[in-house]
Amino acid sequence: MADTCTHLDTIRHVTPNTDGCEECLKMGAEWVHLRLCLTCGHVGCCDSSRYKHATKHFHRTKHPMVQSIEPGESWKWCYVDEVLIE
Repeated sequence: MADTCTHLDTIRHVTPNTDGCEECLKMGAEWVHLRLCLTCGHVGCCDSSRYKHATKHFHRTKHPMVQSIEPGESWKWCYVDEVLIE
């Protein structure tokens, strides 16, 4: 695990593609918390959710950075460097 994130330059100004987890909405599933991909705007559910779509999106696309889009939260996570940015 790195001490710093080396992927901050990949962050783009994105708008969430949906108001909930994209995949869960399609399958009629529920989620716990939502994460926004800071490369493409994909909205996925967190690892506490049954399907972990945000992490699956990272493995599929290699987009490194997500941000919590839960009310009152603004932290970011780098999947590659495994660093929390507050």
